[in-house]
Amino acid sequence: MKVYVLASGSEGNSTYIETHNHKILLDAGRNTKYLTGKLNEIGVDIADIDLIFLSHTHKDHTESLPVLLKKINPAVYITENMLNDLEAIRYYDNFAYLDDSILKFDDFSVELINTSHDAVDSHGFIFNIEGKRVVQITDTGYLNIKYLNILRDADYYIFESNHDIEMIINGPYPDYLKARIVGPKGHLSNKEASIYLAKMVGDNTKKVVLAHLSRHNNTEAIALETVRTVFKEYGNMFDNFVCANKDEITEVYHD
Repeated sequence: MKVYVLASGSEGNSTYIETHNHKILLDAGRNTKYLTGKLNEIGVDIADIDLIFLSHTHKDHTESLPVLLKKINPAVYITENMLNDLEAIRYYDNFAYLDDSILKFDDFSVELINTSHDAVDSHGFIFNIEGKRVVQITDTGYLNIKYLNILRDADYYIFESNHDIEMIINGPYPDYLKARIVGPKGHLSNKEASIYLAKMVGDNTKKVVLAHLSRHNNTEAIALETVRTVFKEYGNMFDNFVCANKDEITEVYHD
């Protein structure tokens, strides 16, 4: 199994997951040239991508989708609500719907987590691969507490830590944009993300990747300081945190 965050942030988002039998993209939110180059860095030919899972339809998660569909014909997994919002999919016949059931493949399974974002539909993922659980949740204003039990004690988390509250309040964004970001259909702050993670991270957890950091309203140093402070407050001694980058590969797991 291999897991790499290829890009993370407002400029675009994509994660690569490899199992014995599949090469997978979670979102395709950078241009094809960028994704091709990053995959080449880890020894992967973009033509070998056979599955794409989309969290939602915003451009920073779907930018290269039209080109990928024409060039490599991957199977694309979306929710039914997303279909009308994706022009590239309308006349594409190699797609399938995601729903609330656990989708089982030959050597992995994937379960959806509903998220709260200003898109027609949005969700995170729990991947079960070779006895390991990989959680990716970004682009959400909050996380429903009903999911905490099934999200607890995963092996790896890729989890949104978008903004620092003080930076966004005192920053240059117009009020309507500030309200969108901090609202219930926006993005998780460092503090909110840290509290969720402190409740979920357990003995089996190996690494937490803080993702979708805002370029203007966050820094890696602030995000890491916040999560470590909150974990201490909650008595959680876990301390293997890294921040995903907008232009660099972040290794989550490689075996």
